[in-house]
Amino acid sequence: MEAKNADLAALRINRSPEATEAGPAGRARRWLLIGLPTAAILVVGAVFVITGGALSAALPVRLTPATMVSPMRAGAVLVASGYVVAQRKAAVASKGTGRLVYLGVVEGDRVRAGQVIARIEDADVKAQLAQAQANLQVSRAELHDAQRSLARERLLADSGASSQASVDAAEARYERVKASIAAAEAAVLAAQVSLENTVISAPFDGTVLTKNADVGEVVAPLAGGAFSKSAVVTIADLGSLQVEADVAESNLEAISGGQPGEIVLDAYPDERYPGVVAKIVPTADRAKATVQVKVAFRSYDARVLPEM
Repeated sequence: MEAKNADLAALRINRSPEATEAGPAGRARRWLLIGLPTAAILVVGAVFVITGGALSAALPVRLTPATMVSPMRAGAVLVASGYVVAQRKAAVASKGTGRLVYLGVVEGDRVRAGQVIARIEDADVKAQLAQAQANLQVSRAELHDAQRSLARERLLADSGASSQASVDAAEARYERVKASIAAAEAAVLAAQVSLENTVISAPFDGTVLTKNADVGEVVAPLAGGAFSKSAVVTIADLGSLQVEADVAESNLEAISGGQPGEIVLDAYPDERYPGVVAKIVPTADRAKATVQVKVAFRSYDARVLPEM
């Protein structure tokens, strides 16, 4: 019986402070506090990593009571998704309507500002210009004749050989011819503009992304029919490429303009491109609760293409 009592005494729970601190609960608390909170900004086709400080430095551990904290803290990493987008891009169209007779570029060609890309037929416009110039010459000849007639009528009126009515008629004719010259000059200018509009030029330095029309097709400023095209080519300045990423509103406080980071494209997963937050668009998408952030590349790489 005494042996049984000794065995039961050995099974009693030791409630001393030393035993409590050394128990499993103490090990669980230490593991919870050592765990470092991290969050992550990814950018589509690219991974854009934003940090507030070095992540590789060793961090001291101090035992304190566990508390609830916000995940957005200095040193956090933010991941968001987006696409590479050219910030300077244009669908180059004709200012006039006509059949395309010349197209001098293809996809991938580099163009300079003002370079002729294409031309539309211009025979009718040249004819209009020639007619307007001829009308202007006629009006100028009539003006010269009207000036002489008016001067003659005034001399005759001064000598009493002509009436005031004749002078008034000569003056009216002179004014009409002057007005006709202004109209003829305007017609010439309009015809010249129409002729210039048959030439399609690059609005800025860039690269041809797509060819939207071919020689023989009808192009127009606004596609007005089923068989007409508006844009002839689409060009973009590849030096203006940025990653446009949608960032959750709750993560916006972790981002600021000029913040550095890295971009990793899906096409080149082993490449890390230095990037910087160029702009935080000042409006939110209410449906998705996100804000668009634009991330610029620090250096140009010809392999990076729009829509990656």
